[in-house]
Amino acid sequence: MALLMLAGCAPAEAPLPKQPVPADGTIRIDAQPVPLNPDKPDESRIGRFTYAGGVALTSEDTARLHGLSDLLVEPDGRLTAISDEGDLLEARLVLDRAGRLTGVTGARIQALAGLDGQPLPGKLEADSEGLAVLDNGDRLVSFEQRHRIWLYPAGGGPPREAPAPQADFPANGGMEALAADPAAGPDAYVAGGEDGAQLFFCRLSTGCTAGPTVERPGKEFGLVAMRRLPEGRTAYLLRAWDPLRGNRIVLKIDGPQGEVDRLELSRPLTVDNFEAVAAVPIRGGLRFYLLSDDNFQKIQRTLLVAFDWRP
Repeated sequence: MALLMLAGCAPAEAPLPKQPVPADGTIRIDAQPVPLNPDKPDESRIGRFTYAGGVALTSEDTARLHGLSDLLVEPDGRLTAISDEGDLLEARLVLDRAGRLTGVTGARIQALAGLDGQPLPGKLEADSEGLAVLDNGDRLVSFEQRHRIWLYPAGGGPPREAPAPQADFPANGGMEALAADPAAGPDAYVAGGEDGAQLFFCRLSTGCTAGPTVERPGKEFGLVAMRRLPEGRTAYLLRAWDPLRGNRIVLKIDGPQGEVDRLELSRPLTVDNFEAVAAVPIRGGLRFYLLSDDNFQKIQRTLLVAFDWRP
């Protein structure tokens, strides 16, 4: 979801291509390291969360590496992300010998297809916000503006409509959060509205029903991403912004008995318009990857950062 131009706090402008470049195809992504705290470069811990590296991503090969709104990361390092302009990014993470995030490689970007198999036309149709993968490999994508959920078959081919909540979402405040829900069944998923943080429990076979709302740090926070975790836990990514404090981000981990832990990011820490979260098992805990949507604004950045959580 687009915020005002002042939402970013980055000093650098993302470079644009020197000449027109096709939207689809293999691209090179440059990654510049970013510290957890620019004022204290050696700082690496927030409670039980350890900073495991972060990078600012740019590319001179395409003008479409922007507006990234959700991501998934596989244990082998494969990354999949979607954008506000209906693009699908696939790449692989690069880690150093210590396992810290240092970049991405093997990147390819292509347009998401519509029901007719053709690239989605225009912002109204292409504003993809949530991404989930079912056990059989089928991908689910939620869209804003024209609110809907589509299923992209694992074997390829055009998408088809999937059950979506029958709710009166604001045009730019719809289903930002989407997650597979394997504990509820192989065809189960959860959708979450940004405004109000309302959850909806869905299945391909039966449709969607309204669930509870996510407890927020304040009414100004919106739900922008979520992931189901082991042991009946769920990670919720919540975001707030105002012109005085800039972006404020909370990664909240809830369990069956309530909140388990939380990570809070705000200035002077490295922060931007984080809209996406992925979770990968590590020894003794989980690694969370957060990805920011730069809103195609020069004063914002596409940041990919990692935090290791060992409860």
